[in-house]
Amino acid sequence: MIDDLKSKLIQQAKSEGFAALRITAPDSIPEAAGRLRNFVDLGYHGQMGWMAERMEWRGKPTALWPEAQSVIMLAEPYTPDENPLPLLQQRDNGVISVYAQGKDYHDLVKRRLKRLGRWLIDQSPCEIKVFVDTAPVMEKPLAQAAGLGWQGKHSNLLSRELGNWFFLGSIFTTLDLPKDAPEVSHCGTCTACLDICPTKAFPVPYKVDARRCISYLTIEHKGPIDAELRPLMGNRIYGCDDCLAICPWNKFAQTARDIGYAAKHGAPPLTELASLDDAAFRARFAGSPIKRIGRDRFVRNVAYAIGNSGNPALASALLPLLQDADSTVADAAAWALKRLPADDPATP
Repeated sequence: MIDDLKSKLIQQAKSEGFAALRITAPDSIPEAAGRLRNFVDLGYHGQMGWMAERMEWRGKPTALWPEAQSVIMLAEPYTPDENPLPLLQQRDNGVISVYAQGKDYHDLVKRRLKRLGRWLIDQSPCEIKVFVDTAPVMEKPLAQAAGLGWQGKHSNLLSRELGNWFFLGSIFTTLDLPKDAPEVSHCGTCTACLDICPTKAFPVPYKVDARRCISYLTIEHKGPIDAELRPLMGNRIYGCDDCLAICPWNKFAQTARDIGYAAKHGAPPLTELASLDDAAFRARFAGSPIKRIGRDRFVRNVAYAIGNSGNPALASALLPLLQDADSTVADAAAWALKRLPADDPATP
């Protein structure tokens, strides 16, 4: 009976748009707490104080909800139509991470999780809690324990069936469902993700120092970014996909099933973005995860990208920012202007 329910659950999950479903026990990641403590003790979490908060819940899912008997892990693809790496050569344009091109994944995934959860309750009365990257849940270790994939050398989850372009969602339930076997690493001797990282954010394989990660720097880090790292950011203004895009397992990536993940923002001109005030920023990125970082942090990133463009024609976009109300934006604009070569005088 319970095995039959699991089979139906998998089929229902696929009908909702998920690409894969696996199940593990809440106590299946006993090593997670120690790894998290080591990560925080080394300072690799940077300004992400929330990683240190409620550490007991993060490292021990049984403490988060003691009544849970099963953790259902699901994968939802957001695979891009094209390789994003060539955009890094368009120095006058800003590169936005693939996951943030469309609608906010938190909303899209959670909506599907709730529908699937309601279906499960209708099949067998139980209690559930759904999570999508907004609670003290270590989704990646749980997903590996469930057999959904493995954490690669870049620390992101990989799958032999999905590559690494997919979001994770979880449903904790009081139902005792059949568990799947954990996955093991299939990275072998490959170091493509480590080698391509522009800031060398991986001190060792399978571990990332967020303080050097461009995704962290452009999204989570508040205030000025260290001067030594600014030139290495290139034209990345929100997130970084280098280690994901280079992974050879992406030859098995599945097409994104939700039109909400379709590219909307593209790689917009940096000069266009530099002129955004708060109202324009909010209007442009309404419904996008980009909106979460606010106008000031975003324009700071844009200013750094202009400074890395090597194009003196973009200097005029920086001039108004020198007097910006946000001191970090003004600092970024001043730094960027010094980086740009002098414009050649017009010849008659």
